[in-house]
Amino acid sequence: MITFSDKKIYNQNDLIELYESVGWTNYTKDSQVLANAIKHSLYVYTAWDNGTLIGLIRCIGDGTTILYIQDILVRPDYQHIQVGSTLMKHTLDHFPDIRQKVLLTEETPKTRKFYEKFGFSSCDQGTLVAFYRSF
Repeated sequence: MITFSDKKIYNQNDLIELYESVGWTNYTKDSQVLANAIKHSLYVYTAWDNGTLIGLIRCIGDGTTILYIQDILVRPDYQHIQVGSTLMKHTLDHFPDIRQKVLLTEETPKTRKFYEKFGFSSCDQGTLVAFYRSF
């Protein structure tokens, strides 16, 4: 049975296994950095199946004017059963009064469809512009 929790997790092995399951190995190069990122996030909401971490959404921001969805990931064998949708819906419901909710993600039709169903608009289709700097 899948359960959800808003208690921050600190088990580095759970985090590493989840992030590696989706190929996000840049996060797992230094497990302490990943654990600190989770610990210092504004909000973390997780999905579990019998003690196994299967999904996570992580937000940063000030909790008042801006919410940045930093990570949302679900183990591949649990995708397409609404785990990611539940994580996203709960998080958006948790912060109803924050006007700016933003994220940066890869461009694929599947990804675009997922975020658009939650009311997100791509900056390439509106009056906003997005900038990023990566090292």
